[in-house]
Amino acid sequence: MKILITGGAGYIGSHLVDALIAQGHELYVVDNLATGKIDNIQHLLENEHFHFVNDSILNETLMERIIEQVDLIYHLAAVVGVKHVIDNPLRGILTNVRGTEIVLELAYKYWRKVVIASSSEVYGKSEKAPLAEEDDSILGPTAVGRWSYALAKAIDEHLAFIYHDKGLPISIVRYFNSYGPRLDPRGYGSVVAKFINQALAGKPLTVFSDGQQTRCFTYVDDTVKGSILAANLKGAEGQSFNIGNSRETTILELAQLVKKLVGSPSGIVHVPYERAYGADFEETRRRVPDVRKAERVLGFRAEVPLEEGLRKTIDWFQCGR
Repeated sequence: MKILITGGAGYIGSHLVDALIAQGHELYVVDNLATGKIDNIQHLLENEHFHFVNDSILNETLMERIIEQVDLIYHLAAVVGVKHVIDNPLRGILTNVRGTEIVLELAYKYWRKVVIASSSEVYGKSEKAPLAEEDDSILGPTAVGRWSYALAKAIDEHLAFIYHDKGLPISIVRYFNSYGPRLDPRGYGSVVAKFINQALAGKPLTVFSDGQQTRCFTYVDDTVKGSILAANLKGAEGQSFNIGNSRETTILELAQLVKKLVGSPSGIVHVPYERAYGADFEETRRRVPDVRKAERVLGFRAEVPLEEGLRKTIDWFQCGR
């Protein structure tokens, strides 16, 4: 097939590109390199089955020209990372919502299937565990810019479901804390990347608050696998899926594990959220995916243990960049 991946130079997008190229597809990537990196796709630039355009998904003329000629769209492009969202919430909202609107409008015009990359952020600060796809979202006040990303991704999902009601084949994948090689802590604010960089540099690992907040970390190979399954299965259309690992890990445990795997003498220091993000910052204490629907419908199960995934990620940070 001919496939478009928006945001295909990003951390997850570039891994998805690699997997689909290996399957024999022809790939088109649109990425403005705001958070994506050319290094992530450098090895493909001379490949006759790979076409890269350094531009924005907000360029409707460009997007129409490409969408008209492809068979399938993976829409991953977005402004991501807590720091980016807080620093410029207007840019995040406009890019994330209008960009998705353009993709869906053109997909509907040319009748192309779309896989929308969403996020566990749509659940907001709900501490229900595990979180199922049909569960309520609990978001903070609109005056707190931190929640603008969650709201934008939720609107993206609403748009996708509306177009599905019109008959357009769409699927939604909600990523839970994906990590792996090609992470960029400056672009994505990944806690895994932050801890690895600090440990390798012999600097203290900075853990926000008491470190007892939990997340479920999903190795990028599993993230990509779930995305491809959602695209390929007819039964996945018109539905959202949690693509994550169900193992719950505290942030303090993650820091200790990274220290151990790196063999770092670094200490661990606790930093208040407000020092990094301001006095009105809010965060959820737990976020655990209910993966039963993804297992039942997609046949998806995250397979890479955290320790194995961290070793691979550390190896890349040490010598693979």
